[in-house]
Amino acid sequence: MKVMFFAYIRDYTGTKETYYQHCQTLKELLEKLSDQYGEKFRAKIFQGENLGPEIIILVNGRHVEHLAGLATKLNEYDEISIFPVVAGG
Repeated sequence: MKVMFFAYIRDYTGTKETYYQHCQTLKELLEKLSDQYGEKFRAKIFQGENLGPEIIILVNGRHVEHLAGLATKLNEYDEISIFPVVAGG
């Protein structure tokens, strides 16, 4: 599956995208990415057992809040986009 990182999340990953082995759920993928990219990444992605309030995740262009959240099922052809919440004008 293809995972894309945006804005300052790229500072934590050192890349704008990566291809990752199949994971059953979004939570499993995010835990593996957190293990790979470290504590700063994990701290933005998770707040306890939930998604952090400063992060937006899309699976195939659909916000995970409109899917099953962290329990969203994934397949090997999915595209996951990880954005920080940003404000501006």
